[in-house]
Amino acid sequence: MEKQNLNQPKFTGRNVPIGELAKVIGKDAQFIRIGLQKGILNFGYALKKENSSEFNYYCPDKKVWEETGYFRG
Repeated sequence: MEKQNLNQPKFTGRNVPIGELAKVIGKDAQFIRIGLQKGILNFGYALKKENSSEFNYYCPDKKVWEETGYFRG
């Protein structure tokens, strides 16, 4: 059984939206998207859509909390 820190939030795997992250970090959404695409920001994933130049983003609440300290349940 994994030991949980008493101060650790209860994570659900919620995908924290890019716009929400941008406000919290104080950067614009494009900064976050490019940082995720290049692997510079470690609180989420950028997955390129097949046969497209577009990306999908997934920023799970636990990774966001671990990297930034931000959590909203």
